[in-house]
Amino acid sequence: MFYYINMFNSAWYNNLIKPAFAPPNSLFAPAWAFLYTTIIIALIIYISKPHNNKISGYIYFGIQLVLNLIWSPVFFGLKSMGFALVIIILLDIFVFFTIRKFYSVSKISGLILIPYFLWIIFATYLNAGYLILN
Repeated sequence: MFYYINMFNSAWYNNLIKPAFAPPNSLFAPAWAFLYTTIIIALIIYISKPHNNKISGYIYFGIQLVLNLIWSPVFFGLKSMGFALVIIILLDIFVFFTIRKFYSVSKISGLILIPYFLWIIFATYLNAGYLILN
């Protein structure tokens, strides 16, 4: 998350043509703080529920977490909007799979992840918009 705070100081990013509905930079840090909190809560609930087959949920969760963590350095560090778009589309898919699996074990843990899913779908739109406009 700390990388998100510093990324907006980049002259490269600040000079990009922004897509419609791009939120102000000041929104990203609090949004991600909230989302990471909900992600942790969903995982704790999932872990706490007894179920015979939870391994796929852990795999989906781990993959989406890695994709989440590498998107920002790829987009902002490498300045590779195309590769970042591929990563975030994969992130969308694995968050969807995570939600489905978590929901099958605990409805609450699945539902808690919906704001995260909506945010990354929006981030996918922004990533695509930046790629197209720049």
